[in-house]
Amino acid sequence: MRFLKQLAVSLVVLVVGGAAWVRFAPGAGETLGAIGVSHPLIDALSGSQNGEGASGQRNGGRGEGGRGGFSDAALVVVRPAESAIVNDRLNAIGNGEAIRSVTVTPASTGNLTEIQVKSGDRIEEGQVIARLDSDEQMIAAEHARLTRDSAREKVERYRNLGTARAVTAVEVRDAEIAMQAAELALRTAELDLRRRDIVAPSKGVVGIITMNVGDYVTTSTPIAVVDDRSQILVDFWVPERFASKISVGQPVTANAVAQPGRQLDGAIHAIDNRLDQASRTLRVRARLENPDDMLRAGMSFSVMMAFDGDRYPTVDPLAVQWSSEGSYIWRVNGDKSERVPIKIIQRNPDKVLVEAQIAEGDRIVTEGVQRLRDGGAVRIAGEARSEPEQKVAGDAQ
Repeated sequence: MRFLKQLAVSLVVLVVGGAAWVRFAPGAGETLGAIGVSHPLIDALSGSQNGEGASGQRNGGRGEGGRGGFSDAALVVVRPAESAIVNDRLNAIGNGEAIRSVTVTPASTGNLTEIQVKSGDRIEEGQVIARLDSDEQMIAAEHARLTRDSAREKVERYRNLGTARAVTAVEVRDAEIAMQAAELALRTAELDLRRRDIVAPSKGVVGIITMNVGDYVTTSTPIAVVDDRSQILVDFWVPERFASKISVGQPVTANAVAQPGRQLDGAIHAIDNRLDQASRTLRVRARLENPDDMLRAGMSFSVMMAFDGDRYPTVDPLAVQWSSEGSYIWRVNGDKSERVPIKIIQRNPDKVLVEAQIAEGDRIVTEGVQRLRDGGAVRIAGEARSEPEQKVAGDAQ
């Protein structure tokens, strides 16, 4: 008997609690209807009159039926599809270098006897930077000059004697060959003497000189670095998806990291012929003008490029659903729901770019997706009901 009393009390509490839930909880009637509970029982639990329940059933469940009434049309919240562009802008960090940078080394070995420039000097091509000891080369050049002069005199004398047949033609020819050899020896000696001067191979600004007068240098000893920074080259790397969109001469915008408020305009100077397999990026070189000499080699630059980009539809992140077949969304077409498969292109906090058969302005469901089925009736929250629905609701009252 005690068990039966407890069972009876439990059933009463369960029925009363269920009736209160159906009567006062919004959407409870729809939930019970979805799991197969009969409409009269729902009306009885919710306290609705029989006429309301019958009216709701005759009109396809569109009658409100009280607070917990049942409706076959799923209540949803929608947002219009929009569009956005991706891959329309490239931002990269690059390193700058002078358009021409030359490390000056001697053409021969020896001791430095003179340094004619200092750090920061602007020099022209061919200007002497430093000199090596050249006494030996000067003596050799003078000796070669004397030898050449002697050979010339001998040739002239033999030619005159040859006219009088005092010497043979062979002797005249040998004298001419000796003169030519002496001229070549003189040119070699003069070249060795000129090579004692260390000259600038190009114009530019001299860097820090670490050598001193008296130092012994060889042909591999760096004397100075000369930078022509009238233009700055910026090397940067771009993802492979931009490889087909970049061409030589295309405009770029850059900012020196050390000079954030200054915008620099330039153009693409060179493009590498292959991608780096490890990073899947392409090396690109931009050229920036530097008329006021405010930029330096080695500076870091932020490079920006603009492209036409690719336009894709966008939806609210809440609209994206998943199944075993992949991602999809629900679109409201008239008063019916339609399932549309999508491919996610880019996910942002406020929108998702997708590849799908949807157009800008399409109504995409963001809330209420749990009760949707393909081709099922839907009712958009906040929209006025149609005239037949309003008439049914008036009759129920």
